Amino acid sequence: MANFTERMMRAAKLDVALYEEVEADTSSMGQAMLVVVLSSLAAGIGSLNQGGVGGLILGTLGALAGWYIWAYMTYFIGAKFLPEPQTQADHSELLRTIGFASSPGLIRVIGLIPGLTGIVFLIASIWMLMAMVIAVRQALDYTSTLRAVGVCAIGWVIQLLVLMLLFAIIGSPPTPA
Repeated sequence: MANFTERMMRAAKLDVALYEEVEADTSSMGQAMLVVVLSSLAAGIGSLNQGGVGGLILGTLGALAGWYIWAYMTYFIGAKFLPEPQTQADHSELLRTIGFASSPGLIRVIGLIPGLTGIVFLIASIWMLMAMVIAVRQALDYTSTLRAVGVCAIGWVIQLLVLMLLFAIIGSPPTPA
């Protein structure tokens, strides 16, 4: 457990070596998934004051779905459409690195405090995006951070559209204040 906690802290500190480590460690998929689950639960708990139990459930499920969709889209865009010559990756590598990039999302639990939800979710989103850019750059073996930013941005837009469609079908997510 100490190794897991240490990895989450290193991921939140944007430690490039950590992202290389989990990219190469095929046994870290369970840990990456646990980070996503914990981060998703933190989002759900942070949404409780906005949407009650429905906010918890939709916030958690939305965050989990978002991780998988974004990881898949990032792999497809980054490895198939915008690879660099040295890019060599598979979907699992991106799931692991992006999973750990969710570590900063644990602060979203603070969104439970009335009046802080919006700012906490904004800070967590920006922090997680920075972590994801590093995760993508390392997993796809990019030398260009700008290319990683572009891949993340394209994937984010597609993920957002998919989630909007999903929530239009099953119900709208809680809106942070």
